[in-house]
Amino acid sequence: MQRSLNQRYPDAPSVPDIPGSDMLTSMAARGACRAFTDTPVPDALLDLLCAVAMASPTKSDLQQRDIIMLKSAGQRARLSDLVAGQSWVADAPMIAVFCGNNRRQRLLHDWHDVPFANDHLDAPFNAAADAAIALGAFVAAADAVGLGTCPISAVRNEARKVSTLLNLPQHVFPFAGLAIGYPAQETHISERLPWRRPATWTTTAKTGCATPSPPTMQTAVKHSPTPASALRRPTA
Repeated sequence: MQRSLNQRYPDAPSVPDIPGSDMLTSMAARGACRAFTDTPVPDALLDLLCAVAMASPTKSDLQQRDIIMLKSAGQRARLSDLVAGQSWVADAPMIAVFCGNNRRQRLLHDWHDVPFANDHLDAPFNAAADAAIALGAFVAAADAVGLGTCPISAVRNEARKVSTLLNLPQHVFPFAGLAIGYPAQETHISERLPWRRPATWTTTAKTGCATPSPPTMQTAVKHSPTPASALRRPTA
């Protein structure tokens, strides 16, 4: 685990001697997988991973998320066509689509003849957060059993077409796809910003508000996909 953290962060914390750290080791070493073997993922394993993912936290226990497995090769091919520029998606043995589901809460209000009072940003925001939590739990669980995964955020670029492909009802929307399979090669550990920077917060005496401690310019340039020249202050 220490080696993985050292590869990931320039300020990696020291790993204490703790029992039962296999899951943490897997999470620290994970990387996006875009090359898969032809070995299919057993349905029983996919079902188990979905159950574990759905056991993750959910806002107010409303469970505003769904996982749709595209078991049809035709559906996977059509989804691949919708995420332009990512040809590797078509080769994934399985693709899941994680959806935010605000319809379930609305139906509950209808059944009890109670007006729905949250028809504003709260509605899609909570459903998207629920979907994101389930996605993260699924990825961690899949890595732990030797599967490779890679999220496909591009499904949101064609949200309406993806919704039509999946026959999603109103107030259910695609949050992200996820390619799933057995890795054909070792995954790469991507570098991250110094973990203390985004994770450390200070409180200002003037306002009492928590504000993040900003990374240094050198660190920001090193880890930013933006060319360093674009970060320089323009001259008059």
